[in-house]
Amino acid sequence: MLYDITPAVNAALAVWPGDTPPTREVLADLKRGDPITLSTLRSTVHLGAHADAPSHYGRDADSIESRPLDLYLGSCRVVRIPTARGRRVPPSAIPADLASERVLIATSSYPDPHTFNDDFAALDPATVDLLHDRGVRLVGIDTPSVDPYSAKSLAAHARFLAHDMAILEGLVLAHVPEGLYELIALPLKLDGFDASPVRAVLRTI
Repeated sequence: MLYDITPAVNAALAVWPGDTPPTREVLADLKRGDPITLSTLRSTVHLGAHADAPSHYGRDADSIESRPLDLYLGSCRVVRIPTARGRRVPPSAIPADLASERVLIATSSYPDPHTFNDDFAALDPATVDLLHDRGVRLVGIDTPSVDPYSAKSLAAHARFLAHDMAILEGLVLAHVPEGLYELIALPLKLDGFDASPVRAVLRTI
């Protein structure tokens, strides 16, 4: 069974305030008599479900095409940690036995990908350290960022950089039961870019 954990990309999809929302320019259209349909997409690369590159938050760090693909493909644990809006997921909320190098955290604090609520939950930097200590290489979250919207410094991102861990943001996890899955969320090979949209899916094991 497959769970699609990617929000649909359309004009209604919310992006970070001030970032570039997705737009489609139709250059040719079969419906108007053209021989093909041809479109241009203009958008932020931090679009819906996306993988952050270290270059997004680290000077001279790797851009997205340099990231090892095995980070985004393989065994994955989904954990449901309902977190009050505006709060950070604390280390104490992380289950003792994760049994996976990849963990997706459902906070339930960003319920609608079409409506940007800036009080979404985020990760405590100490939680990132704990996950690293437990062998986790990738963390995904159902919010636009692993840091709070109002954060002046990106403390959680900084811990991901320190441990060379991968980040997935903007996932849709409300319909996914807790448990072990296979994650498939490969970023595009965007040379020099600071992120990439992904088509993130979970396959039952």
